Amino acid sequence: MSKYFVDPDIAKAKTIDADFYTSVEVFEQCKEKIFSPSWQFVGHDGLAAEKGDVYPFTLLQNYLDEPLLLTRDKTGALNLLSNVCTHRGNLIADKACKLSNLKCRYHGRMFGLDGHFISMPEFKELENFPSKEDDLPKPDLFRWSQWLFTAIAPGYGHELFFRDMMERVGWMPFDDFKFDPSMSRVFNVKANWALYCENYLEGFHIPFVHAGLNAVIDYGEYATELFFPYSSLQLGLARSGEDCFDLPESSPDFGKKVAAYYFWVFPNMMFNFYPWGVSVNLVEPVALGECRVKFFSYVWDASKLNKGAGAGLDRVEKEDEEIVENVQKGVRSRYYKHGRYSVTREQGTHHFHRILAEFMNK
Repeated sequence: MSKYFVDPDIAKAKTIDADFYTSVEVFEQCKEKIFSPSWQFVGHDGLAAEKGDVYPFTLLQNYLDEPLLLTRDKTGALNLLSNVCTHRGNLIADKACKLSNLKCRYHGRMFGLDGHFISMPEFKELENFPSKEDDLPKPDLFRWSQWLFTAIAPGYGHELFFRDMMERVGWMPFDDFKFDPSMSRVFNVKANWALYCENYLEGFHIPFVHAGLNAVIDYGEYATELFFPYSSLQLGLARSGEDCFDLPESSPDFGKKVAAYYFWVFPNMMFNFYPWGVSVNLVEPVALGECRVKFFSYVWDASKLNKGAGAGLDRVEKEDEEIVENVQKGVRSRYYKHGRYSVTREQGTHHFHRILAEFMNK
């Protein structure tokens, strides 16, 4: 039996071993076993909207710490590139700007905005130069409407993660969703990233932790749907009189009073669709007992803001923070090793733990 084993039968299963949240060695192993091969959110295509736009960023800062670069080249194509010069490893761009070419400030090596090597001073004498190794590496880039994702050591096709979500809410006019920085947030949470995710993956705690949300969500009708292999949905239906989607007949949920779609994509992404738009939440590991949670809000219908399940998100976040920080303290106890699952309410967490075990045991 492998170290991490979670029985596929939820009625028999025990939760993943507590050392997943408390072992420094495991935390480091997650970099290459979980985060490098899986897909991560980059942002929206407006970060490099016009020809010549250059947008540097660090993927999972303080964890993977991978320097990357979004560019819009002269053909109008969007490129995702390594931000590391192929000569001596200097970072090429340090701030968002507009350029005709990329030029390293260390020794003058130049690249096109598509990443191809152009020139290098004092290199005329070299043999077999330039080669493809002198171009900037191009990590995989997946685009869903305006949203961009990458996997820096891809081991899985993007359809395994996103297909079911894309099909379920494909009727929404995503190109009309506008990023609203005033509604976007960053929270630092003193808990392991996985604890935050598994809290998100069950509605079991809603009546106990989120009084405001419980007042607008019909907890008795709250349902979890497991999408295999690497995503899931929690469908929140509205209580009578509360705000909900005006669903088209093309929607598989037509006829239901859907207050919110809570999609989770392994390992650390949440897509919360409300009648006003979507809140994209990223849970980024920082340290063994610390994560950074980013909220990116894209507004579709501003008239529906602050209504229904999509209202008071800051309050809900603070309530979740308090709980998971206490759980982080608890799982360090010498007396805690495993728990059990509610068959009716914790299918999402059980699914998550099964995937964690799969990735960690490879």
